[in-house]
Amino acid sequence: MTPTVAQALAQCGLVPIDAHALLTHVLAKNRAWLAAHRKDQLTLPQAETFFALAKRRRAGEPVAYLIGTREFWGLDLAVSEAVLIPRPETETLVEFALSILPQDCATRVLDLGTGSGAIALALAHERPQAQVLGTDYSAAALEVAQGNAQRLGLTNVSFLVSDWYAAVPAGSWDLIASNPPYVAPGDPHLLEGDLPFEPKLAQTANGAGLAALRIVVTGAGSRLLAGGWLIVEHGFDQSVAVQALFHDAGFEKITSRRDLAGIPRIVAGRSGAPANSR
Repeated sequence: MTPTVAQALAQCGLVPIDAHALLTHVLAKNRAWLAAHRKDQLTLPQAETFFALAKRRRAGEPVAYLIGTREFWGLDLAVSEAVLIPRPETETLVEFALSILPQDCATRVLDLGTGSGAIALALAHERPQAQVLGTDYSAAALEVAQGNAQRLGLTNVSFLVSDWYAAVPAGSWDLIASNPPYVAPGDPHLLEGDLPFEPKLAQTANGAGLAALRIVVTGAGSRLLAGGWLIVEHGFDQSVAVQALFHDAGFEKITSRRDLAGIPRIVAGRSGAPANSR
């Protein structure tokens, strides 16, 4: 006899949040349905699929990769092993960007290292008059991002394969945002949680994790409009170093913001000179 919903949840060996996420995925139902149908029996294919996913989760595979989606800024985004899993702390960057971008006029926004498209799509969704370009070195990542844009029906965002600024079209931007790789190679945190399963290219950078951040910051000034903003996400212990990069690059109004856990998470700065003067 196959297990009931309640029995499957109890027997899978997972914490409740993971067990519920996997079972709602297998059954194509929501948590409220599970609560109301705890005595319903699973079919044999449902039980086999659920326990197979639970086994993979116990081995460490991220829930987001197992079910193929992760919510970010209220948007349901597809994810795969080609992209980093969007995380709540990155919403700090989106929140700051939205405080800068006007709602009632056209703007140009560049998202460097877009991955799943999380930042670009959140900004395009909240600012329909903005034209958003997301770039990434990985063509596989951009396939995921483009698919997300199509599913969400967002037509004011596009994507381009580019090694940081290398292929970015000429012109000036109102805002440049980036969540680049910022973990130093060999950092023990890379062995924890979901990180061992995520793409290393999107995680680590040389120079104590600052190499990619340095490229983003030093290249931004010549591409921003006068008064345009650069916003980057960084590691928990990098705020002072990243602010120094902004200062050395000539940015004004340099600002640090903490995420919901109270950890310094983003640095932002405003370009003080026209792009053609740099």
